[in-house]
Formats: sequence, C-alpha cells, structure tokens
Amino acid sequence: MKNLMPVRKTLLALSAASVVAIGSIGAATSLTLPSASAAQTPTASDTAMAQKKLNTFYKPALKGEFPGNPAGFVVGKTTRTEVIEKFGSPDVTRSSVNGYDSYTADMGNPGYAMAYTPSGVLKEIRYFGTNVERQTNIGGMTIAMVKKNWYAPTSTSTIKNGNTTQTKLTYKRGNYKIEFIFNNSLDLSHINLLKG
Repeated sequence: MKNLMPVRKTLLALSAASVVAIGSIGAATSLTLPSASAAQTPTASDTAMAQKKLNTFYKPALKGEFPGNPAGFVVGKTTRTEVIEKFGSPDVTRSSVNGYDSYTADMGNPGYAMAYTPSGVLKEIRYFGTNVERQTNIGGMTIAMVKKNWYAPTSTSTIKNGNTTQTKLTYKRGNYKIEFIFNNSLDLSHINLLKG
C-alpha cells in the first residue's frame, strides 16, 4: 500500500479536477445530474452484491482477518509498525494509546480504523467500506440481511454513540468476534473485528 501512495494522490488530484470540470460543464449547459436519493436506492443487483460482500467476511474472521487482506493483517499478531510499513502513515493518527489510526476510503479502496494494545499489537480493525458505489458494499447490508445469512447473533446490544443509538450484532468466529454496528436497521455504520 505504501508504494501506492503517490498513485493514490495523483488519482485524487485527477478526480478533483474532473469534478471541477464537470461542475463547469453543468453550470454552462444546465447538465442534469441524478439526485442523491436516487443514487442511494439499492437495486436488486446492488443488494445481491452487498450480500455477496457480507458473506466474504465469514471465513477470514476465523483467522482474525478481513476479506481481501493483501497486507496480511491479523488481529492479535500484526504490530502497528508492520501496518504502517505496509499501509503507509494513517490519514488520521490516533491521539492517544487507546485511539484509532484511520485510513480514509478513496477511489474504491475501503476505509479502516485500527486500534492497538499498549505494546503496539493490533487489537481491533474497523471496516468502513467504500464511498463509491457504497450500496454494493456495507451500505447495502441490513440487519435482516445479516441475520438471514449468518443466522442468530451470539449477542445483540444497544450502544450510545453521541446522540446516536446504535445496534451491535456480535458473532463469535473461533477465537475472534465480528461486530456489525448499525445506526438503524438499514444503515450499517461499520464492521469490527477483534479477539473474542
């Protein structure tokens, strides 16, 4: 991932330039763009892709990993130094030893937040999915979908996050647990993986 940092920055710059160009064309020609609400309504194809993505988390969680783990990060084994060597410096560095290093989602790459033990070993990975075509990723996952595909959770709890009340579905996967944190039954905020 570290080798990709210059490429990611170049792609972000090109994306920004494209947005400016399209905005200019739209202003000059009265270009009609789809509304945000239309883009958020999942199609049957989006739902099928979200379900397929959901099921990719099941087996890797047994090993303390997330799906498509090209860097080989394992909860309880990988160190912060190893994460930074492979992923590069975090976009937002933790502000305390108990905080999270955050890697922002960009250009189809999912966003992550990682927490470490005081000795620097990975203790939790949070997966935020992608921003582009989010409805085909965690944005299309619902509580009903998770329960239908993964059956009854090991536990269900309600947590308070500021003014938001969230529902946490926890599934035990070997020595690990995977948590689905929902803002409401149709809005999955993120997925956590930690030692069980």
